[in-house]
Amino acid sequence: MGTTWSVRLAGAHGRTASLGAAIAVLLDRLVMDLSHWEPASALCRFNRSPSGTLHSLPGALREVLEAALAIAEETSGAFDPTLGALVDLWGFGPQGPVPVPPDPEALAQAASCCGWQKLRFDRTRGDAWQPGGLSLDLSGIAKGYAVDRVSALLIERGVPDHLVEIGGELRGSGLKPDGSPWWGAMESPDATVPEMVAALHGLAVATSGEYRRCFVNAGRHFGHTLDPHRAEPIDTGLLAVSVLHSSCMLADAYATALLALGLERGSRLATRANLSARFLSKRCPQSVEVLSPSLRAMLD
Repeated sequence: MGTTWSVRLAGAHGRTASLGAAIAVLLDRLVMDLSHWEPASALCRFNRSPSGTLHSLPGALREVLEAALAIAEETSGAFDPTLGALVDLWGFGPQGPVPVPPDPEALAQAASCCGWQKLRFDRTRGDAWQPGGLSLDLSGIAKGYAVDRVSALLIERGVPDHLVEIGGELRGSGLKPDGSPWWGAMESPDATVPEMVAALHGLAVATSGEYRRCFVNAGRHFGHTLDPHRAEPIDTGLLAVSVLHSSCMLADAYATALLALGLERGSRLATRANLSARFLSKRCPQSVEVLSPSLRAMLD
């Protein structure tokens, strides 16, 4: 998936090597279902398939796509899992970065193939219809799903005390050997705003921001989160959004959606959906931290 993973364990009792091997097998399997970066994955095979073809999706891809489409509907497309063609064109996919923004004609062509409502997906049978040129990219949700799956594997193997991290998304379960909780940071790209940390007792934290995967051209900053309506990187005035949730998959996807929505619309969604969210808004002379009602309640 174009990133790294790490796991911290307590009470593994000499089973670290065997558990590490089991985790690697699981992640390899998830990559072969979900990765936009692995050409042989089920996702990439779907993206390359001819127009008008029906595909039976493997379990992980089916589960993640169902969740992604539900959030796309809830957010009116602010989170859209069908933007793969645009992601690649802007240089944020496996083909690598681009030095300048794409040509408007190329953008229009790619945008014409995008749109979550164009994807016909049968939730009962797990079948997806390729309308032609539609390219899935689950980068905004797949890492969180993988974190949840690794955590579930460790619990099944009798290791309930652990911290799982994939690409910066975290899920904690149980306690450290000294009885203290696993702590997860809500990142602050602006040094004027300190990091916020949360005790991850069966909780996950995911952060989406425009400060890592980005490029600058002609004095303008272009981040990796795309506005599906404008076919270009968002410009919502937010530096980052972090979400705490019992599901890392949902924390991952909602963090992306709230970032794309911006502070005003994102705050309304966080309140309506009872999401524990932290927004960092770009202001002068320093950034401003805004917490959703659910997250403020957790601090009390």
